[in-house]
Amino acid sequence: MKSLNVVVLQSDSVIAQSLLDSLRHSFPSVRAAVSLREVRASIARNRAEVVVVDMEVASLKEVAELSREFPKAWIVCTHRLADEEMWTAALSAGAADVCPSSDTRAILSAALRSSSEARSAAA
Repeated sequence: MKSLNVVVLQSDSVIAQSLLDSLRHSFPSVRAAVSLREVRASIARNRAEVVVVDMEVASLKEVAELSREFPKAWIVCTHRLADEEMWTAALSAGAADVCPSSDTRAILSAALRSSSEARSAAA
């Protein structure tokens, strides 16, 4: 099974640390980013397949740009508010999933689904 690399960009440092800790139990390489520029560099340098992006840091346009630039990356968007309209727009922009920022279990589940998708595509 291929080991997936993960990059996380979160605006809230407490949520970011909790998410990093949770993801590190399932993925060998989990990196925190502090800007979209750093996300892009980390995806390219580390061949990250999963990107967790806080929608309070990245706009829908930026999510769409990430999706176009890195079509093999599984983008999981997060936001602290459950807004169906915004979440639908994020999916339309190229996100594979959208989860509440504080729901580390849902984010982990979405990231793990990317691992299943990668195995299915390789088969």
